[in-house]
Amino acid sequence: MTSAVEALTRELIARPSVTPEDAGCMDLLCKRLQPLGFHCERLRYGEVDNLWATLGEEGPLFVFLGHTDVVPPGPESAWHSPPFEPQVRDGLLYGRGAADMKGSVAAMVCALESLLKTQPELRGRIGLLLTSDEEGPAIHGVREVMQTLQARQERIQWCLVGEPSSQKQLGDVVRMGRRGSLGGILRVQGVQGHVAYPHKARNPIHQAMPALSELAATVWDEGGQGFPPTTFQISNIHAGTGATNVIPGELEVVFNFRFGVASSAESLQQRVVQTLDRHKLDYSLEWHLSGEPFVTTEGRLLEAVRASVQDVAGIEPDCNTGGGTSDGRFVAPTGAQVVELGPVNATIHQVNECVSVQDLQDLQQMYQKIVERLLCTHAS
Repeated sequence: MTSAVEALTRELIARPSVTPEDAGCMDLLCKRLQPLGFHCERLRYGEVDNLWATLGEEGPLFVFLGHTDVVPPGPESAWHSPPFEPQVRDGLLYGRGAADMKGSVAAMVCALESLLKTQPELRGRIGLLLTSDEEGPAIHGVREVMQTLQARQERIQWCLVGEPSSQKQLGDVVRMGRRGSLGGILRVQGVQGHVAYPHKARNPIHQAMPALSELAATVWDEGGQGFPPTTFQISNIHAGTGATNVIPGELEVVFNFRFGVASSAESLQQRVVQTLDRHKLDYSLEWHLSGEPFVTTEGRLLEAVRASVQDVAGIEPDCNTGGGTSDGRFVAPTGAQVVELGPVNATIHQVNECVSVQDLQDLQQMYQKIVERLLCTHAS
């Protein structure tokens, strides 16, 4: 027999909501939430759909945070079944977004449905914040919604993000924070010329190599407060005309820092500039800070998540700050406690993405128990 959470996950997967399209997912979810008493507000910024659904009038605010958009499926011929036609095989539900993160969104809604049948009186408020711009630029999604909520003086106490945090089994990893992400584009100017006459040219690749080597070898910090050491990675390098006999006139290097609280974005920028200047390069730099680091090392939310994972899965989760970024980076600066708990991430963004059907049901239970612990049993 198909469970409610599996059925809802199937319905969401069947909607091809490739960023920034929502493809009707939020309409479907509003129809489930409104009979529960939720006020559903649609916030559209640019091409991005957002949903802010709330229940209750007073008390601390707990928010589920998720997204309905998915990454492109890639070639359908590589899938064992069409990416937007959900199918179950050997206990796994296949389809684009199954793990990232339509399964989590379905578990959130079904958890609320189940909770409100047994606990109609809550000692606090519940919110559900969804966007169709998490997998894309993330400019008109949660970032902009939070600006709107802050202008209304709305304060979120606890925020649970449904990103697929688990590694080998559901609940084995909980993200209690995320590293910041600082990207840069370095353009080094040279003088184009013939490779047979290097004295008449200036090769920007040759000039930049010592500086790039130094940046790659630099120990930026030792980490701390739950964060690993800062990392620097070059992701793209481009130069030249494509001809073998032409010295390029410009080199472009794209790089990224993932950093915790031991280094600030400003200090990393300064150290890069100092290195480039020391090597006397003719260059320009563009910076993009996509998110500051955040961490929730203690508090009632983390306690509730740990206890709920133990209740359902019987394991003690590893709470860390690994992985990439998430929309939690837009909520944490408001002072909210932010924790991430979701399905196993082994197949996210891959062909044949899938989620365990049993895990969906267990995740629903975990989510319900978390809300109960915060707003029903010990809420203040």
